[in-house]
Amino acid sequence: MFTNRYTFIYSSIMVIIVASALSFAAIQLKPIQENNIRLEKMQNILKSFHISSDVKDAEKKFKKYITGAFVVNNKGDSIGGINAFEINLYFELKKEPEMRSWPVFIATKENREKAYIVPLRGKGLWGPIWGYLAVKDDFNTVEGAMLDHKGETPGLGAEINSDNFLKQFDGKKLFDESGNFKGLAVKKGKNAKYDSHIVDAISGGTITSNGVSEMLNNCLSEYKAFFLKNR
Repeated sequence: MFTNRYTFIYSSIMVIIVASALSFAAIQLKPIQENNIRLEKMQNILKSFHISSDVKDAEKKFKKYITGAFVVNNKGDSIGGINAFEINLYFELKKEPEMRSWPVFIATKENREKAYIVPLRGKGLWGPIWGYLAVKDDFNTVEGAMLDHKGETPGLGAEINSDNFLKQFDGKKLFDESGNFKGLAVKKGKNAKYDSHIVDAISGGTITSNGVSEMLNNCLSEYKAFFLKNR
């Protein structure tokens, strides 16, 4: 029969062994995890520009179609010395508005048509939502959008990343006919498809739809000055 001392020593050794193994595995896997996150980000940016990719060709297509990147502040002025790809909006949104850095990615098609892709981040029903919006070089017309979520309700709020929802963004406008910035909103209504600034909300996903609408308003308003300066 084992003594308490033996049991304690044995348990301690096993805890140390398991902890060391887990720590070693985490260290070894960290570069792989970071690279997967990087590739997923590339895929998401490309998707907003209607370029499909996977982990095998994401980097190659990113280098082909994303022909430039820079950072602006909420006054629309360019900020030097910052890597646009490395900016995390989760941390930027915690800063005061005048201290935030906003990335812009330039995408170019084979026919040389360009779009400017900007990131989005907000809050859904159960957690964060995020995405990218591609705007044509008139700095008004939406080329495409990519949205995703961490844990919205399947079949309801989770539909924000479905093709049927995302394709509604194509051709929408950021400015009205008088040149006033209106941005985009997600609202429920049968006439949404006829409104240049409205995307039809998801049935049964009201809170998530409201979250997307708020995210669009908050993030695009930060790019308002940039869009105005370049129109």
